[in-house]
Amino acid sequence: MPTDAVLRELLVRHLEVWLPGALHRARRATVALAYADGGADSAEAALRTVAEYADRLRGRQLTVLVLADGAAELPARLGAAEAGLPAEVAVHVVPGGPARLPVAVKAAGAAGAPLLSYVDGPADPAALTATAVGRPAEALFVTAAGTPARDALADAGFPLATEVELVPADGAPTRLLSFATGSDKSLEAFKEALWAVDEFAGVRYRDPADPAGRLLDIALTPEPGPLRRELLAELARSGPRTVTELRRYALIATVYRSADAVRALTGLLGAGEVTRDPEHGRLGGDVLITGPDARPAG
Repeated sequence: MPTDAVLRELLVRHLEVWLPGALHRARRATVALAYADGGADSAEAALRTVAEYADRLRGRQLTVLVLADGAAELPARLGAAEAGLPAEVAVHVVPGGPARLPVAVKAAGAAGAPLLSYVDGPADPAALTATAVGRPAEALFVTAAGTPARDALADAGFPLATEVELVPADGAPTRLLSFATGSDKSLEAFKEALWAVDEFAGVRYRDPADPAGRLLDIALTPEPGPLRRELLAELARSGPRTVTELRRYALIATVYRSADAVRALTGLLGAGEVTRDPEHGRLGGDVLITGPDARPAG
């Protein structure tokens, strides 16, 4: 599937950010990888990434859970990658896929320590709740498009979540990637990874929050049109907002980064679609932005 390569790279990139912080914060941590179908390539890439941090694992304990339906072939597939891991890493292959997450996470003693979960496939509320038992907890969820997870993630205990659709050009099914966390900093890091992945031919992003549903090329500097529309809609809903508030709105409510909000606002100001107070100077955090429906007449 064309989206697999993008998802695999996003998992690896986020592991590279998450793992050093988790190992610095606590003496034990857990990575849970759950797949409704396949998953060997993704799990192998994750294990090879973990191996690169062997020096940080001294005196620490990392548990890696790999859950998949039809997991009988996984030990052989993962054998070479597992052989390169230090003794501080314990890998457990569990048959059953995402439905087995609550049991596997509990058996691993993941509660109360850093937990990163990657779930590819349908996850019921019990599985979502299981991914939130870490302190802190973060999770990436891959589901079919049209199955938004933001509300379910909030119910499971995640304060922050973002969603993006991965749309293949060859007509393969669109997939929805959701990221859940409790940290603005971690959410920003995920967004940086989202736009920094290799520009895979034939896969583009779509922001579920964009009413126009415009497709976006993967690029370090994403096209700002959809964000401009979303910022205008937010100003219409909420009235004048500061640049700081709009930057955070972009971070937590769209596929964009907080820095992208400044570029989008600069374009809106240049086009006369919004106004600012004060009128001149740096477009800093305290500058108040007013949408077209709130500007005084005449």
